[in-house]
Amino acid sequence: MDDIFREQITGYRSEMEGIRGVSSNTVKSYLTDIKQFAEFLKTNSISSFYSVNERIIRTYLSFLNDNDLEKATIGRKLSSLRSFYDYLLRTQNNAGNVLKHIKNPKVSRKLPEIIPDNTFVVLLDSIKKNESPPDALIFSAILELLYGCALRVSEVCSLKLSDVSLDAKSLRVLGKGSKYRIVPLGSKSVLTIKQYMTWRISRSEFDNLLLTSKRKPVYERFVYRIVNKYLKEVASLERNSPHILRHSAATHMMNNGADLMAVKEILGHENLSTTQIYTHVSIERLKKAYKSAHPKS
Repeated sequence: MDDIFREQITGYRSEMEGIRGVSSNTVKSYLTDIKQFAEFLKTNSISSFYSVNERIIRTYLSFLNDNDLEKATIGRKLSSLRSFYDYLLRTQNNAGNVLKHIKNPKVSRKLPEIIPDNTFVVLLDSIKKNESPPDALIFSAILELLYGCALRVSEVCSLKLSDVSLDAKSLRVLGKGSKYRIVPLGSKSVLTIKQYMTWRISRSEFDNLLLTSKRKPVYERFVYRIVNKYLKEVASLERNSPHILRHSAATHMMNNGADLMAVKEILGHENLSTTQIYTHVSIERLKKAYKSAHPKS
């Protein structure tokens, strides 16, 4: 990669890594998209990000479409480039964001996968059956926070001891955009966390709530491994990711009559439209029940 490309990308990386709340996965994803765009420019004899105009962006879009990329992936790459050109505009007096009039391709939103209502209990029972302390306590606490509190993986990993109030039955959660929210702890979640805390107290110099059995803070890949291992045993899903538990928690709340605004606050969504996807999941569940049981369906 040419020095001019490398220098600007390095500057952008430093800025992103300095923004609190931006995960390492987000940084990696954005940088990969920008480097791919730089390679496209180089292949087409364009030596600078400043030489790009709207016509070149549209040519790049055609290139991405020709490579059979999904609309959601193309949209993400455009978002990466918008963010990068905003950075150039702010820091290097670039003429403007060449993606200003470029719209993301419309994506039909896929309904999230969820586990059946009673599967989470089976999941915890499987952990208790197959794991010995302290792993059984650690894994159960992690899953309880993912499902019982509907947290993101990054939020689970960033929880501190001081964020937990078992007396008040609540968590203080650092979510996207470095915004804190208060999430209620159900009685079963409180019990699971209390059991975990009997092992956790005075076990490490770290102030993270969740530790591995080696007394080090849990990390995202560690959580993924646990969830993947046990979800495969109890459910048939396309992906066995921790986010399935968050989707499931939100859907189950909606199925049981939870207020949409309350679910929005628990999940930490910025926009209500993001939360409304779980309304659609509930409707689809009702349709399936109707089709399978109603004699006139």
